Amino acid sequence: MSRSCRARADTSVRDANWSMTTRRRAASSYASASSSASPTTVPVANSCGASELAKLSVRQKLAQLIVVGVTGAADAQQIVENEEIGGIFVGSWTDKSILTSGAARRLSRSQPIPLMVTVDQEGGRVSRLSSLGIDSPSARELAQTKTPAQVRTLAASIGGQLKRLGITVDFAPDADVSDESADEVIGDRSFSNDPQVVTQYAGAFAAGLEDAGIMPVYKHFPGHGHGSGDSHTGVVRTPPLSSLITSDLVPYKTLLRNPGNAGVMVGHLIVPGLTGPETPASISPRAMTMLRTGKPYGGPAFNGVVFSDDLSGMAAISERYPIEQAALMSIKAGGDIALWITTDRVSAVLDAMQRAVSAGTLTQARVDRSVVRILRAKGVLHC
Repeated sequence: MSRSCRARADTSVRDANWSMTTRRRAASSYASASSSASPTTVPVANSCGASELAKLSVRQKLAQLIVVGVTGAADAQQIVENEEIGGIFVGSWTDKSILTSGAARRLSRSQPIPLMVTVDQEGGRVSRLSSLGIDSPSARELAQTKTPAQVRTLAASIGGQLKRLGITVDFAPDADVSDESADEVIGDRSFSNDPQVVTQYAGAFAAGLEDAGIMPVYKHFPGHGHGSGDSHTGVVRTPPLSSLITSDLVPYKTLLRNPGNAGVMVGHLIVPGLTGPETPASISPRAMTMLRTGKPYGGPAFNGVVFSDDLSGMAAISERYPIEQAALMSIKAGGDIALWITTDRVSAVLDAMQRAVSAGTLTQARVDRSVVRILRAKGVLHC
């Protein structure tokens, strides 16, 4: 069903909709998985999160690896209850009463594992919550008019507004290095074409969000700022890896040394010398390995949460792969969370992932590593 044809959420959703029945059912499912875990669930003894992993069936683990866009509260409640997914995405099309009514917060609290409630709130052209009075200048304008300390204060204020609405993750700041004109795909979303300026200001923005209790997400690794076009509309090729190492990747060398709870979003970018001629970074094992190890670009090893960019609404992926294939490819490559913008195919994606686990092409150890990272980011684990 297309997004335009799906029923909008009932803005009268109240606490009754998130009844104790829902809470008991979720808790019962979690407890049942703990007492009679799938025979194919094999947590690693004495490792971080072993006891939490033992409570989850294979499908429940896989569901934690999914964040999808919702049209509103009813859509969110249905997919979370049906498939226990790890999070929801509030987009430009989403009925914002899911936030203003407290529905998103209540839904998250009704689950045994809280949800990631995510949004794109960069400021400037990418201000998904401007209708709620949450806005700020573009990244480029901030770098030209404010100090990093002032940007941190501003981001903390924005983060406080997000937190009061029940949002937990902001897909910001943009850490791309770009000299594009303001209205191009990255353009003024980038703080600067100077990697050092980007490092200072993206780090300040991320720190401000964390000050407010919001998880920031740097994007778009390994660098969209000098790409050949817009991955929303087609294939994007970047300069070769050797060029990215001296420019686009420079911010990550510093930002990921002490990332706090920040995540990283990997873009749909074909990088000569890294990904191969037809494989975007978001589904490339070599790109994910570079992010995880820091080699060969000279960065630190990163063990935080890695998100894909949108896998269903961006032509760089969607014109080549159905979502069932794209989501699985992203996770198999080394990502932790497959992100896309509708709830339509969640069950089919989980079916495909389960088949991959059963076939051994997606190992349980690989899934468990992602679940542990996600539970840490959600504050469920502290090891």
